[in-house]
Amino acid sequence: MSSAAPAPTALDGIRVVELSSELGAFAGKLLADMGADVVCVEPPEGSPMRGYEPFRCDVPDPEGSLYWWHYNTSKRGVTLDLDTASGRDAFRRLVATADLLLECEPPGRLERLRLDHDALLRERSDLITVSLSPFGSQGPRRDWLLTDLTLLAGGGPVWSCGYDDHSIAPVRGGGNQGYQTACHYAVMSALTAILVREATGEGQHVGVSAHAACNVTTEMASYHWLVSRGTVQRQTGRHAMEHPTLPTQIECADGRHATTGVPPRTPPEFARLHEWLIELGLEAEYPEAIFLRMGAERDGIDLSQIGSDDEVTAIFAAGREALNFIASRISAYDFFTGAQQRGITVGVIYAPEEAMEDEHFRARGFPVAVEHPEPRRDLHLSRRTLRVREDPVAHLAAGTPTR
Repeated sequence: MSSAAPAPTALDGIRVVELSSELGAFAGKLLADMGADVVCVEPPEGSPMRGYEPFRCDVPDPEGSLYWWHYNTSKRGVTLDLDTASGRDAFRRLVATADLLLECEPPGRLERLRLDHDALLRERSDLITVSLSPFGSQGPRRDWLLTDLTLLAGGGPVWSCGYDDHSIAPVRGGGNQGYQTACHYAVMSALTAILVREATGEGQHVGVSAHAACNVTTEMASYHWLVSRGTVQRQTGRHAMEHPTLPTQIECADGRHATTGVPPRTPPEFARLHEWLIELGLEAEYPEAIFLRMGAERDGIDLSQIGSDDEVTAIFAAGREALNFIASRISAYDFFTGAQQRGITVGVIYAPEEAMEDEHFRARGFPVAVEHPEPRRDLHLSRRTLRVREDPVAHLAAGTPTR
């Protein structure tokens, strides 16, 4: 019995050549997970990412870096030495079969090798090139280097991340957020260029500055400064604002914490919250329940009147405080599921491994066990982190396929 054909994906039929780099690896992964045939080109000595821990079974091995595995799922690979004439010739032949080149080489390097966008157009007239660099290909900082830490700090996101206590240093987001933010802009640029090519038949060269990408991804911080010269301040578990807002982190009855970023705002939500209090037998212990009833009976609640209309202000405050009150009487998980069942957005604060065990994730197929031939044991992966590519880049006479 033959298996069903795989469902079509957004980038079926699109081939991407990616020059392996730490900065751009996530962009290639995203394109591959969307269905593109991504061929990752490594230097002869292999990508430096192969030396990054953690390693399978904690044994350092360029074939066993879990960091490398994570950022290169769904891709195929080939080794080419661009510093040799034969390697450059093989690279040109590979790019001639591709729709898009993704590169993060130091500005000017590909031009010196005559492998820049203008030179490669002779091999593929409708080629799209996306060049992702630390500070762009022009300007006084074009040759500056960066790390994920300096990218997040210099670009601005770190300023908005941390705690109410500003004697504590800002907190850098983990998981290569700076690189990944830049990669999202690279992918959006690539998708836009593909749409333009479908309409015009023309390729183009798109430059993406990682620093600029992070600077415009500061929620309201950058724009707040540009518009009003106001400086936002970091707050625990909530948006950075120029003036402090009410806390949203709640300690529950079992000592664990939950967050209530979106308290009730509409009459039906106030009604469901009031009913929850009654079901728990807590209405008599919460005098402000009267304001929940008032919120439920109104035709609507204009949040812009908070602070100017006493009734609206009291209703909104009662809703937020009711959540705090309920949380103090039940466990964090019961609070989380109870609020979710009533259409009220809260979240229990999990460790990463706890999140992956939650039934909400498991019901949606996360994670899934994948039998991998090398560790000889199952790996637990997100269902959408792997697209199998079995065939190597066989048409290249020069170049050794890599795993």
